[in-house]
Order: sequence, then C-alpha cells, then structure tokens
Amino acid sequence: MTAATVRRPVFDLIAEAANRFTPSERRVAEAVMQDPKIVAFGTVAQLAERSDSSGPTVLRFAAKLGFEGFVELQASVQEEIADQLRPATERIRERPPGDVLERTLAADLDNVQATLGEVEPSDFRTAVELLADRRRRVFVIASEVSGGAGRMLAGQLDLLRDGVCEITGTPVKVSRDLVRIEATDVVVVFDLRRYERWVLEATARAADTGAKLIALTDGRLSPLAERAELTFVVAARGVGPFDSAVGAISLVNALIAAVAARLRRSATGRLDAVEESWRAGTDLVEQ
Repeated sequence: MTAATVRRPVFDLIAEAANRFTPSERRVAEAVMQDPKIVAFGTVAQLAERSDSSGPTVLRFAAKLGFEGFVELQASVQEEIADQLRPATERIRERPPGDVLERTLAADLDNVQATLGEVEPSDFRTAVELLADRRRRVFVIASEVSGGAGRMLAGQLDLLRDGVCEITGTPVKVSRDLVRIEATDVVVVFDLRRYERWVLEATARAADTGAKLIALTDGRLSPLAERAELTFVVAARGVGPFDSAVGAISLVNALIAAVAARLRRSATGRLDAVEESWRAGTDLVEQ
C-alpha cells in the first residue's frame, strides 16, 4: 500500500487495528489520536518520545496500519490535514460536474450514509442522554458555514425543553454567554475545515469550565475533537465549491428525534402550549 492509495482516515485504521496492538504500540496510537500534528510535522524519534516507546515500535505501529513506513503514515496524515484546509476558491476552478442533479444526489446520499453509518451507538445514546437531561443547560456554538445545522439543533431542542442557548452574535455577546457556562452544562460545537478562530477559542473556553463537550466536525483530526468528550464525524463532500450540510442536518434530525422520544411526556405539553400560542396569534399562515 502506498500513501497515494490510502484514502481512509488514519483514525479509522487505528480503530480497526486496535486489537492487534502491543501495549507499547497502543501508547503510540494514543499519542497520535491526542495530537495528530506530531505525526504530520514530527519525526519518528519525536513520536517515540511522546509515546514513551521506541523508534522500532513506531515503525511497527505504521506497518500494522498498512503503511510501508513512517513516511507513508506521515504523508497520509498531512493529506488529511491539507484536504481540510482546501478553500472554495480552489474547488470552484475544478471542472464542473456534467449532471449536477445526479452528482448531488449521489454525493449527499454518501454524506448521509457516511455520517450516520459511522456513529457509535453508545456515543449516540450518551449524547441523547446529555441533551435530554433537563438539569443541564445546553449551549450551541456553530460557525457560519455550519450555522444552519447549529440553529436547527438549538431551535428544535428549545421547542422540547428549557435551558437551550445558541451562542452567536458580536464578540461582546459571545463572551457574555460563555461566562454563563458551568461544569454541569452541555456544549455542542459545529465547524468544518478552515475552522473559524472564534469557534475554536469559544470551544476552548467552554472546555475549561468542565462542561460536557460534543463536537460535530469533519474528522477526528479536527481541533474541535481534541477536548470533546464525544465526537461525531460529519461527511461534507460537496459537488460544487462548497461543503454539503446534508450529513450534519441528518445527524441533527436523529438527535432531535431521539431526544423527543426520551422527553415525550414533558415535551408534548410544551409543544401543545407553543402550538396554542401560535394559533392564538397571527404568526403562522395555513392554507
């Protein structure tokens, strides 16, 4: 196997090979998962030192992932990081797809399948328990590119329970909302490649409080995943120059459906009250 043919994320390869690692190789895997940059921009010696192992152990670790050596492992991680940073201005210069509708259908079906198919059931159950726990407040932080999915989660979750806040607006307002976060709260963060600095800074501040952090992002190499208790990898391959939001929205749909089922009794009364308020006013038009 060569670096040019390796397409699967390195973290997926680590998960598949986990049962075959020796204790020292497992320490290397943990070091890579905690800080992928040590592979992308470091050396065998540096990774060995970071993982309290040896150079030969690092090379055996790379071989068990299917690489011929450390250089191929390094190239694969670098490729993942570079792909995350590839801007729309480059993608728009690519040759446009012939049948846009057909290509979009295929890409978004793949995005939904990849996103939901990679969700660990235990992680999903834990996320639902946290979001449905009315003793915990929920704060949602989303970048501009991921704002649609973030607003959808915050808005629909707010219809099901109290204590939901979307953190957005001016730097002053964001700072004011961040200081409200406590260790008992849940923070859900959304962002994809070319991450917005304010989202990373807000996420770090939220993590410092000890709050439960759930990340919806484009890979386990994402900086949002570094301090998250739960990470859901969102497939976002777009046909055109921009990322697709379908995978993230599909995951939000699943989370909301599960939370609604868990809070059925209390949420039913809440939704009835909201519906009655809408009907009493002139907010909605039905035809």
